Amino acid sequence: MEDLFERFTVSILRLNKLVQRIKIYEIKKFGLKSIHVMCLYYLNCHPEGLTASELVKLTLEDKAAISRALATMREEGYAEYDSATHNADVRLTPKGKQLAEYIVGRAAAAVSAGSADFSAEQREFFYKSLVTISDNLEQYYNELSKK
Repeated sequence: MEDLFERFTVSILRLNKLVQRIKIYEIKKFGLKSIHVMCLYYLNCHPEGLTASELVKLTLEDKAAISRALATMREEGYAEYDSATHNADVRLTPKGKQLAEYIVGRAAAAVSAGSADFSAEQREFFYKSLVTISDNLEQYYNELSKK
């Protein structure tokens, strides 16, 4: 019988590594890093802007990494914000919006390739299951950490 722990953890780790490799491959030609992919994605989803704190929560990255990423995006002309204002809203520039739209398209292509053998119903079930597993493990961890 196959070890479910091994199958689960190795599959999740492999997915994570592949997603990171794809993000790096797609973004490196713009002189950016994988962390910028998710910043671009979320800022594109929120044209009204997001604060660095909001990006920390959405991307699951630490504050220092987000601060560095936003500084780079600003220097490269992809984002704008008032650096003198604490927790200012960050917005994409037209250049940033163009790159974000490219990233969204490439992400859609990657997701499509990853789930190519799934029917629409299987795909929906898979994503619901993944969210449920993630939520359950978070609850399990929170209970463990209270002890």
